[in-house]
Amino acid sequence: MIRSTTDASVGVAGQSATYPVIYDARETHSAFVVFVGTRVYKIKKPIRTGFLDFRTVESRRQACEREFALNSRFAADVYHGVSELADPRGGVSEPVLVMDRLPDTRRLASLAHAGDDLRGAVVDVARIVARVHSRSAHNERIDHEGSREALRGRWSGNIDETVSLADNPIDKESIDKIRTLVDTFLAGRAPLFQGRVTGGRIVDGHGDLLADDIFAMPDGVRILDCLDFDDRLRFVDSLDDACCLAMDLEFCGGEDLAGLFIETFTGLSKDNPPPSLVHHFIAYRAFVRAEVAAIRHAQGDVSASIEARTHAELALAHLRSAEVTLTIIGGLPGSGKTTITSGIARILPAVVLSSDVVRKQLAGLDPMTNCPSGFCEGLYSPTTTERTYDVIVQRARDALEQGHSVIIDASWNAAALRERAERVADQTHSRLIELECHAPPSVSTSRIAGRGLNASDATVDVYHSMSQCRDAWPTAVVIDTGYLPETAVSEAVSAIRHPGTPHVVSA
Repeated sequence: MIRSTTDASVGVAGQSATYPVIYDARETHSAFVVFVGTRVYKIKKPIRTGFLDFRTVESRRQACEREFALNSRFAADVYHGVSELADPRGGVSEPVLVMDRLPDTRRLASLAHAGDDLRGAVVDVARIVARVHSRSAHNERIDHEGSREALRGRWSGNIDETVSLADNPIDKESIDKIRTLVDTFLAGRAPLFQGRVTGGRIVDGHGDLLADDIFAMPDGVRILDCLDFDDRLRFVDSLDDACCLAMDLEFCGGEDLAGLFIETFTGLSKDNPPPSLVHHFIAYRAFVRAEVAAIRHAQGDVSASIEARTHAELALAHLRSAEVTLTIIGGLPGSGKTTITSGIARILPAVVLSSDVVRKQLAGLDPMTNCPSGFCEGLYSPTTTERTYDVIVQRARDALEQGHSVIIDASWNAAALRERAERVADQTHSRLIELECHAPPSVSTSRIAGRGLNASDATVDVYHSMSQCRDAWPTAVVIDTGYLPETAVSEAVSAIRHPGTPHVVSA
């Protein structure tokens, strides 16, 4: 409670005085925080826990000095240094971190909930965080904490601790889904995470970038409360660090602000991560907050149960968005494969590979070069077709391992070729979606006859020949492309987003 007094003695070294002040006191798990006038004084508790030991004055002094040094990277004018709380009986002085007191009404979280325009503020935050990251040290110890194995360990530890709580408010089904999606993503993305390490993306960052600890002041933002008690939790992928705030802004109802922040931050950092990695890191940060809320609930805070479940739901939603998929879209010539592929790619982020384009590239030709030939002849001989699919599948593997979903536009006439795609999906722990485009023969042949400049060389004769030797595709979702292309695209997107049992859409 805030209260006033006309006779409050401030005992910080060099500032002893008696004058009217407004003061308040708060307690965290490891410190006492005293608000006096325009200053904040943070005193470490003389305690030992599983991750800190503040039992000696010297250990508390070092902790204060470390907190000052780390936080000064983000808000140098807010943190004034380490002073001493004098003992009136002449005993050992207590080290105390001295800070400016910032108004609660200017917290980014409060402003976001109120619906204020915070676009300028989040851009400023992105600039500050990117600048701090650009000055980070890089060494083996830091890099290790950004590895896939370290991230897997943090995920596992957080999930296991949440499950172990006696009164866990998050349902088991949600936690099981979260664990499965995390394991699947990490299992198939080794090259992505290794590339982040070798590319210098692991930094000594903030560690806990939350909207409640960021203040939007008239002269710019101030970022406080860097995670200082455990270096390992601050040594993270730079994108992971940024995604903490993106998650929190979204939780506060600012999904557009979250997108603006990530877009600005990655641009300033010259980073171009796959969307799946952004979603994965947001999910990780959301689950950390779910775990913290679940612990508070277990300690008696009944209201924390809703926060725990909401953060867990946010984590699950982003893990689903982070799922890496391999979509193979097949069908006879003129069945609308390329139209459907282009339509999906406008809605869902993915690397698009086309057999028509790759086939021409391998022959050293421009994709739009017209090279008509008979069925299984010339550029379409069995040998060339085998090589084309080999290259497409390898390119798909490379992209999937880097966290990119892939769409392959090809005929997929033979079941053996589809099996190659299935193996790659299995080996990269990616979800396989099989779509077979279907149109009435009269529609397909009319499309072929009316084509202008196109990468495909198929003729009406090739259409008829292929239709006679096409292997059945019972595992595919059949998309009717004979009518409005918008409807077919919507149906294909739904099949990718909401997988189910294969079904046939009647022509």
